[in-house]
Amino acid sequence: MFKISVVSVPTRIVSDDLDRNIAYFLSDIGYIPRLRPDTDFQTISKAAYFRLFKECFVINSSRYWSAEELMAYLQVSRTTLYRHLNKLKGLDILEEIQEGKTKKYRIRFGDLLRAWNWVEVNLKMAIENYRHTVEIISEIVSEKK
Repeated sequence: MFKISVVSVPTRIVSDDLDRNIAYFLSDIGYIPRLRPDTDFQTISKAAYFRLFKECFVINSSRYWSAEELMAYLQVSRTTLYRHLNKLKGLDILEEIQEGKTKKYRIRFGDLLRAWNWVEVNLKMAIENYRHTVEIISEIVSEKK
């Protein structure tokens, strides 16, 4: 399953503030709730979901992490970890490998830019499928008139 939010907003680049840029990005794609003008970015940057994305998957992008390693690093429960992993997997921005009985995760291709290109390919295919369905509906309506 592929799930992403698409919003029409201007690009918000906040100088070289990595945390703010990541927070806006994660909000815009639907990984975290919409940010409000009074958002406390220090609180967000300490949250497990934010640290998972930034510290584990962006800064250490080539590393594969097991669930146990991620739970220990982030100090979260298995349920919390998998809730956030599943959101990122739903965006198709993570890849998963199997080493013996252990699943490991990292940002797709070990590179955020390449991972995002993959997301864009998925978006394009989804939009093309919607277009095809709209064309069929439109043809059926035209034939019935």
